[in-house]
Amino acid sequence: MYVTLIIGGALWGAVTGLLVPRAAYRLSVSPDEAWRDSCPGGHPVGGWVGLARCGEDGTRYGPRTAAVATATALVCAALAAATGARPELGVWLLLAPFGVLLAVVDFGVHRLPDVLTLPLAVAALALLGAAALLPEHGGSWLHSLYGALGLAGAYFVLFLISPNGMGFGDVKLALGLGAALGWYGWGGVLLGTFAGFLLAALYGAGLVVARRAGRKTAIPFGPFLIGGAFVGLLVGAYAA
Repeated sequence: MYVTLIIGGALWGAVTGLLVPRAAYRLSVSPDEAWRDSCPGGHPVGGWVGLARCGEDGTRYGPRTAAVATATALVCAALAAATGARPELGVWLLLAPFGVLLAVVDFGVHRLPDVLTLPLAVAALALLGAAALLPEHGGSWLHSLYGALGLAGAYFVLFLISPNGMGFGDVKLALGLGAALGWYGWGGVLLGTFAGFLLAALYGAGLVVARRAGRKTAIPFGPFLIGGAFVGLLVGAYAA
């Protein structure tokens, strides 16, 4: 049963990961631009769901599909391994591809679109509310709500103190991440937050050492917040 869950999680991640590049390509624009509706060759891109391949000439576009699908598969497999057959696993598997999508977009254009962050928060709270009604769940919906409000509130204070270091998109992302981390209690929220800041610091230091950035160079924070939340969620799920 346990091995089946992990394999099933990996397959789910691989399939959904195949669909991430098209959405990432369309969303990877500056705030003053409309979502992309054509491929690099100028042919129309129909819809948001599908492979990142032009229907006219077959040209691939967007981030590398194989890399994104592999990453999503590994994320989902790890979540399945840590969570086991508890009801919240379904929530993590549904939300994980959107976390990967947000990370890819933010890395590309330093933007966390509201069309993803706000629905992610609502979906996380709604789905975890449903999971809390099922037997053998491993967390608390009330803690999820507190985690969402607490983490977003803390990031909002950081945004007010240093708007250049913490974007408002990060604040809105924190609602969904806090809801997920809070499911397993405040320990998960603290661990996931610390891990996110640590990952961002290590990435920034690596860029400076490699002379690819200076101390004041802006880096996308969202992917590291998501990565830290992933670490906190794994630890929280395993310990629950």
